[in-house]
Amino acid sequence: MVDIHITLTEEQQALKKAVADLCQLYPGSYWRELDAKREYPEAFVQELSKAGYLAALIPEAYGGSGLGILEGGLILEEINRSGGNAAACHAQMYIMGTLLRHGSDEQKARYLPQIASGALRLQAFGVTEPNSGSDTTQLQTTAVRQGDAYVVNGQKIFISRVMQSDLMLLLARTTPLSEVRKRTDGLSVFLIDIRDLPGFEARPLQTMLNHSTNVLFFDGVEIPADSLVGVEGKGFSHILDGMNAERVLVASQSVGDGRWFVEKGSQYAKERVVFGKPIGANQGVQFPIAKAHMAVEAADLMRLKAAAMFDAGEPCGPEANMAKYLSAEAAWEAANACLDCHGGYGFASEYDVERKFRETRLYKTAPVNNNLVLAYVGQHVLGMPRSY
Repeated sequence: MVDIHITLTEEQQALKKAVADLCQLYPGSYWRELDAKREYPEAFVQELSKAGYLAALIPEAYGGSGLGILEGGLILEEINRSGGNAAACHAQMYIMGTLLRHGSDEQKARYLPQIASGALRLQAFGVTEPNSGSDTTQLQTTAVRQGDAYVVNGQKIFISRVMQSDLMLLLARTTPLSEVRKRTDGLSVFLIDIRDLPGFEARPLQTMLNHSTNVLFFDGVEIPADSLVGVEGKGFSHILDGMNAERVLVASQSVGDGRWFVEKGSQYAKERVVFGKPIGANQGVQFPIAKAHMAVEAADLMRLKAAAMFDAGEPCGPEANMAKYLSAEAAWEAANACLDCHGGYGFASEYDVERKFRETRLYKTAPVNNNLVLAYVGQHVLGMPRSY
């Protein structure tokens, strides 16, 4: 059995405080300006990289901190709890998990030290496609071996931070679906340098939040054969561990969002006076915030369990998925309670509620839709018939 601690160690508490102190240098006005201009938080990411936080999960032998997924999650949680947006940070943490577990010694030696130092960025993960959505096994992008290279053709969508990354982890089909016994076979994962890559194009995709999202096009793109990570045809299994890590990290972001909303809403409810008394004295205002607080704290416990199991090397698919689901739902409940509490002021950008409201809503849909989590739990945990 995994030893699960529901209280943080002194070192973990110190980590959270250090991240919070750094975040104070980037207040709400910084994030509002970026949101209005749809710009990437370049200065913030550079500061985190310089402090070593984006290299938290990279082993010390490669210049990282060698911390666990829990510590990585605490960093992201604190960014969101401080009013920022950790979306530009979480990808580099979880994407490298595939490289760490399945990359060759040469690949790790080539890339990890540079990623740890901030000289290279790995923040793009090319999986989702226009015609397959969440059904990864049906993706249509192909990578065909030709001598010492693979030739890639296809399209990806909703791929974030491509224009801010040097490297991208790409999932493509190397064996046609009609030629494999299991639909999860025949997919391969590649780590590619996308800087000035002939035949590769990224087009920005405008969304309701500032997420640096793109549509990608591969037109006869040649990548070196040694870009292949792990075993050809086993890419789907190679990225599963990374997906569990991603769910724990995203759950941590949602916990941070939820705590920001609860703290923001309860503080406003104490200060805002209407009809001669603070609005927080009204149960219609107080109770939704209290319920949201309890939901966030309960979700945090599942996040801690999933992180402990992941760091112990134990299978944690159910726990990681449940942590992601519960945290996203709790954050959304807190967001609505906070917005309702603020009334009209909640829609004014200067209060940051509407920005955070849009940002936290994403995690009910991505990186995996909460309905798919329910289907996963129904089938794989409870043994009910497959629904999709």
